[in-house]
Amino acid sequence: MQEPHIYTKGCAFSSLSDIAGKKITVMGLGLNGGGESSVRFFLRHGAIVTVTDFKTRAELLPTIQSLDSDPSVDKSRLTYVLGSHRMQDFADAYCVIKNPGVRYEGNEFLAAARAVETDLSIFLRFTEAPVIAVTGSKGKSSTVSAIHYGLTQCGFNAFLGGNITVSPLTFLEKTSRDTPVVLELSSWQLRDLRGRGLLRPHIAVITKIVPDHQNFYGGMDPYVDDKRLIYMDQSPSDYTIIDADPDGYLKESEAARNGDTGFSSWGDLFASETKGKVLRYSKNPLDKDIPGAYQTQVNGESVGMVRLEAGKDERVMGSLFVPGEHNRINVLNAAMVMRIMGAEPERTEQVLGTWRGIPHRLERFHEWGLSDDGHGKRDVIFYNDSAATVPEAAAAASQSFDTRVVLICGGTDKELDFLPLARTLHGECGTKFPPLGIYLVSGTGTDKLTGMLDERGVEYEGPFDSLEVLLGVLKNDIGPLSQRADAHIPVVFSPGATSFGMFANEFDRGNKFKSAVQNIFV
Repeated sequence: MQEPHIYTKGCAFSSLSDIAGKKITVMGLGLNGGGESSVRFFLRHGAIVTVTDFKTRAELLPTIQSLDSDPSVDKSRLTYVLGSHRMQDFADAYCVIKNPGVRYEGNEFLAAARAVETDLSIFLRFTEAPVIAVTGSKGKSSTVSAIHYGLTQCGFNAFLGGNITVSPLTFLEKTSRDTPVVLELSSWQLRDLRGRGLLRPHIAVITKIVPDHQNFYGGMDPYVDDKRLIYMDQSPSDYTIIDADPDGYLKESEAARNGDTGFSSWGDLFASETKGKVLRYSKNPLDKDIPGAYQTQVNGESVGMVRLEAGKDERVMGSLFVPGEHNRINVLNAAMVMRIMGAEPERTEQVLGTWRGIPHRLERFHEWGLSDDGHGKRDVIFYNDSAATVPEAAAAASQSFDTRVVLICGGTDKELDFLPLARTLHGECGTKFPPLGIYLVSGTGTDKLTGMLDERGVEYEGPFDSLEVLLGVLKNDIGPLSQRADAHIPVVFSPGATSFGMFANEFDRGNKFKSAVQNIFV
């Protein structure tokens, strides 16, 4: 893999008024709002905007219609170049606004640009807001959502944006020193900030690190190197919240292979580097001299505790509305952030206990009742976990309930290891609740998984090329499955993979799954 590009320190614009009259090229309009928000922002500030995308007008029609139908958008300064890129749109522009999904390295168009920015770099240059930044492999979206929910419920005028599909340019002008901004940051978004010196979060959170995007990175070291950028410009007055539990994937780092670390988790590496105040999080009690957050049992109840100062442990989490042990860690980190920001412990626990999660992350959205067959009435409850795009996330989802689930998983491979999912489904990892049934969506990742399941004698249905066909088969199977179920049957769509070709993205996939369920299970 090529060395990552290092950007020029600072930003191409000296002020927001400096944007007026400048020729701006937005590279990548897309369908998720980021490109559209950049277009709106630069037009609002007086720029002359060219939008260029390899996708065609027909493919981008929803976004184009959103812009064209809005009378507040000055279309006289807007030009579309779709289905291709033109070199002059990059060479002649004052600045190119790059989509984070576009790789800089080896891109001839970006190499021709005088300056390259992203919506995030523009935001960070001009906001005065305290930033709470979250990255990691699993749980980023749930963590930022819980933080934002908790802060707003406690009276903060907080904003939420970033990789959670809300561009921070949509609210830049509304921010101030009194408005905390919670940002979910992907490794690609962090990569686009390398060298700029713009990201200085007051609180940085790194959720659990597992292999992801290995088709892009080709190894764990370059992937983790981008994650590390979240804390590189922090100061001693800032906070870095990182994992404390042992991490089997650390063995895949170059340093570990050479025997040079002495670390038990990626969190140990991060703690050794950051200038911020280190807080650790764990599923188990922390040693008394380690500040952070942990889970423990109090009178048979699982609770979460925060220790910002030695000897001062505070209860901040009890029972939650959202299911899953992984969500308890996400909420615990949100609680730690809330305490740093000044929320009281009792209020923190009360508020986070009412958080209902977010779409596409173990989202409960539909119920279907079975008639009483002599074993009692059984409800089938559907959960959409389409944002689970790594095998470990699907494995966690299968164990997120106090009963056995029907798991729907599979999709396209990202050069990831499906062994953790296969082992969980087989029960090799001390699985508490082996699935009632496994239904597979077709794809190259599924092909890897089926081989592992076959080796272990794990039964499954499929793979299916269509969600509708899969759900039709499942509907016919629900009766026999219910004979082995408790009073309810969770059906969990947690792919553990992407679905390139079959769906536009994980959100499109989740929406189509929900629509299909609601049409079939009526």
